[in-house]
Amino acid sequence: MNISQKMAAEFIGTLWLVLGGCGSAVLAAAFPDVGIGLLGVAFAFGLTVLTMAYAIGHISGCHLNPAVSFGLWAGGRFPASELAPYIIAQVLGGIAGAGILYLIASGQDGFSLADGFASNGFDAHSPGGYSLTAALVCEIVMTLFFLIIILGATDERAPKGFAPIAIGLGLTLIHLISIPVTNTSVNPARSTGPALFVGDWALSQLWLFWLAPIIGAILAGVIYKFFNAKD
Repeated sequence: MNISQKMAAEFIGTLWLVLGGCGSAVLAAAFPDVGIGLLGVAFAFGLTVLTMAYAIGHISGCHLNPAVSFGLWAGGRFPASELAPYIIAQVLGGIAGAGILYLIASGQDGFSLADGFASNGFDAHSPGGYSLTAALVCEIVMTLFFLIIILGATDERAPKGFAPIAIGLGLTLIHLISIPVTNTSVNPARSTGPALFVGDWALSQLWLFWLAPIIGAILAGVIYKFFNAKD
């Protein structure tokens, strides 16, 4: 596959992740009588990755996330020359997904971006009121384990064909743990899309949701390299 094909796949995949995951939070989490709640949102994010891994994994590797690209690079699985194109495609896909979600959500009377639009935040903008430090630690650790799962499940020694299931369920578990803390990012592209529409506090806190996931991902790459070091 050439780089344009890979970028297109990453754009479409990240669009789906934001539309499916954030869309479940904005449109369905608290819908009267049949709201899916935290559990449903967590599964929605996991399902976006699982479905796209099978759909485009053979085209681009299905990163859908700048932190994943950095983690795979740190783990020796991804060339530095493709980092920038992948990240550009992922961020644009995240923005497009948020844009489609905005067009849908704003069609309902009473819709307001003041409700957060599934943006990530800390302190007063954390769902559970968690501090900046708690959010930083949570995002680093959750992303670290997400990349350990990805690196392990896609290792050539791992059982074949099951990686999307492990990765999708891993992301589901991460959301079950961390939605109350930050609304769960572990993905700068996922955070950027909604934040651009909300503006204000969402943009001013966006730095954490780039910094922490990338730190966690690079640490995971280094750890996984150690696991595979020759004696």
